[in-house]
Amino acid sequence: MPPGVRPPHRSPHLSGLKESVRQLLDLDEDTAVMIRQLACTEPGCPPVETVVAVLPMDAEARRWTLHRPVGQITSDDLSALLANPPEGA
Repeated sequence: MPPGVRPPHRSPHLSGLKESVRQLLDLDEDTAVMIRQLACTEPGCPPVETVVAVLPMDAEARRWTLHRPVGQITSDDLSALLANPPEGA
């Protein structure tokens, strides 16, 4: 990292959600978990959505979407979400 540039703040809540995804899906350390809150500008779409993506090194990526801010998502929400097939499956 360049001098004078601090790493981005890591939210304990977001870190906990990522760990929940890892445990719920029994993921190995080589599998990346990304959780991103996005603004949705398409007609009829809620204003905010949170995308959960699992990116394994040797398999196809999987993705789920929740239509609420990441700060409102709980481990129970993730458990219910990940019990469903990923988008596009």
